[in-house]
Amino acid sequence: MADRKLHFETLQIHGGYHVDASQSRGIAIHPTAAYHFPTCEYAANLFTLSEAGYIYTRLHNPTTAAYEERIAALYGGVGALATASGMSAILLTVTALANAGQNIVASPYLYGGTHNQFVISLRNVGIECRLAASDSAEDMKALIDENTRALFVESMGNPTCRVADIEALAEVAHSHNIPLIVDNTFGAGGYLCNPFEWGADIITDSATKWINGHGTAMGGVIVDGGKFDWGCGKFPAIDGPSEGYHGLNLYEAFGKQAFIVKCRVDGMRDFGCCPSPFDAYLMMLGLETLSLRVKHEVESTYKLAEYCRNHPKVERVSFVGFDDHPSHKLAQKYFRHGASAVLTIELKGTLESTIKFVESLRLSGNMTMIGDSISVVTHPASTTHKQLSDEAKRAAGITPTLLRISLGLENVEDIIADYEQALEAI
Repeated sequence: MADRKLHFETLQIHGGYHVDASQSRGIAIHPTAAYHFPTCEYAANLFTLSEAGYIYTRLHNPTTAAYEERIAALYGGVGALATASGMSAILLTVTALANAGQNIVASPYLYGGTHNQFVISLRNVGIECRLAASDSAEDMKALIDENTRALFVESMGNPTCRVADIEALAEVAHSHNIPLIVDNTFGAGGYLCNPFEWGADIITDSATKWINGHGTAMGGVIVDGGKFDWGCGKFPAIDGPSEGYHGLNLYEAFGKQAFIVKCRVDGMRDFGCCPSPFDAYLMMLGLETLSLRVKHEVESTYKLAEYCRNHPKVERVSFVGFDDHPSHKLAQKYFRHGASAVLTIELKGTLESTIKFVESLRLSGNMTMIGDSISVVTHPASTTHKQLSDEAKRAAGITPTLLRISLGLENVEDIIADYEQALEAI
């Protein structure tokens, strides 16, 4: 089978799966913080990165390593790094690329937490985030200068479901010798969308969502596509003497895996945002059924979107599977099935009536969550984007009556009946 490329559905089970000496079917959970060193020389080699092995679970763990291998296989990357959350994956990625006085250019259609990290927290450590007028290649290109170190977009904006033109953005980034980072959380672990196929260089993903799929663990991942030329002269921390490793050049030592190694041996070492081995184990369990879950959720989303589109109390339905959505053509290009398991609706009425609808639902959870086995309704204006200014909310497409809906694994007819009784209540 070595000469045959395995399908996604096979890799989500067999990627990173190695039968150990116990011959057990399940992946072992290694609840350990540290590891024995057979000799001092072996330990010294580990600490100088001249030999592979385990030092401390903050950096690496056998259970987490199997999970990372599976993620890299699903995306077709050269390596992956598991993190404690999607936000920490973004933080490690950006800080591996940009220093104080430098900047990144980002789409304005961002998850609220990402927006705050970029415009407040990174600014406070000297890294500027320039939010473009839109996620178009032209608008993002206009903000690039000699100090720009990356472009950042979400494959599908949260919660607007606006799809980025990944291929066009990759061309812009590469013409300026900088990488394109794509937050692919809505791409469902690579099953619905794989940005590497369209020129992206780095993928971040909130594994808390579809990868886990059951709301049982927090996590994030960084995946390295292995195709960016780190020897372009803009990234001396990757292609240059490393301060933390006695002048070691990561690009010379690790080649195509230099970026993901940088995130691990510098970012994870210094920021410590690692997942627990048990959480990594839960993520691997979730991955085994990823494609099956997402297929069901996408089909349910179509049905609920049709129902909402025909209801007199719904002002607007935004679903990329419909040909009237501004991103429909891009979704057809970049997303399998041309759709997602998320839609947004705007209700007729007021903020108060919208809240009453949400609180009248009996089956859908009122949570800040997507990609769960439970259907979820989120009111962004009072939750995920509450901290944004009114101007920033408008720029992100957030209105008082907007609801983000993530379909779960229930029978969709039961969900529709629940919506019907909740709409009758307003």
